[in-house]
Amino acid sequence: MHFLLRISGKLMRLKKKSIGLIILFFIVLSATIAFVLEPGTFHNWFNAFYWVMTTMATVGYGDFFATSVMGKLFTIFLYVFGIGLLSLVIGKIVEAMGEVQRRRGAGTLSFHAADHIVLINWSRKTQAAVEEILCYTPKCKIVIIDESGRHPLEHMEQVHFISGDASSDEILQKANIHEARAAIVFGDNRIDEASLIDGKSLLIASSIERIAPQVHTTVEIMQEKNIQNFRHVQVNEFVLSHDAISRLAVRSALQEGNSEVITQLLSRQHGDDIYEIPRNPAWQTYGDAFQDLLSRGATLLSDHSDLSINRKLNQPIPQNARLYIVSDEETYRRIKG
Repeated sequence: MHFLLRISGKLMRLKKKSIGLIILFFIVLSATIAFVLEPGTFHNWFNAFYWVMTTMATVGYGDFFATSVMGKLFTIFLYVFGIGLLSLVIGKIVEAMGEVQRRRGAGTLSFHAADHIVLINWSRKTQAAVEEILCYTPKCKIVIIDESGRHPLEHMEQVHFISGDASSDEILQKANIHEARAAIVFGDNRIDEASLIDGKSLLIASSIERIAPQVHTTVEIMQEKNIQNFRHVQVNEFVLSHDAISRLAVRSALQEGNSEVITQLLSRQHGDDIYEIPRNPAWQTYGDAFQDLLSRGATLLSDHSDLSINRKLNQPIPQNARLYIVSDEETYRRIKG
């Protein structure tokens, strides 16, 4: 018994690859010995291999079985050692799966998919962003980078977590930033000073720009005066943290119901939304596009950021136009074709 305990202890300390090779060698050798002992029973080596596998797995269909004394003794040997080895493999597999889950929760696993969205710094705003992204594209993969040591949304399989400093090249590479669709940097609310929050965001944006300049980067800014610093690192878009909330509150106070309309346009979860549509070659002017879209149940809103196109209905649509409409998702899909 002491010998068996020593052997099992040594096997447990072996690497998974070594255990796999030992098991494979044991099965092949056992099948060969079984065929040599009872060639009349198994007829060929594959049948012996099949018998060894069913015996070790404790299935025992009974279609093949040893008849000689030596064959039966070898069967007993398989019961004692073969089943133990197979149990060891199963234990290692379970252990490996548990280790993957543990590392996933701790944020130490690298992300290898592409066309994902990277969210940096966890907060309630980040959680709202996750919900909004999944509302837009339910199958989208999301990577959260944060310095906390625990996955904030471990129950959501399509949300991956990387623990660490997002300004570090190693952490950004773990998030596969090179193949990301976009990156959103939220202000770190754990820092009290607004200028220091923007400083950290600036450092992260600089790292992303240096490593993956092709990735569309959006940064939340605490102080408007710091925007010029972010333009230096070619951030694509800025969101002033408290600016939108303040403006929405004023509109709610001075123009009743105004904020509800804006809230709908800010989230795809409620009412109609803003969608970009391709330019139809049949449209010559903004008026053509406006009337055609209106007949389909959508309202032409803007070209790029120009919201005054309803006063330019007679003007031709330029080739580089980016047209946005307000509609529900079904109408948008029908227009997009």
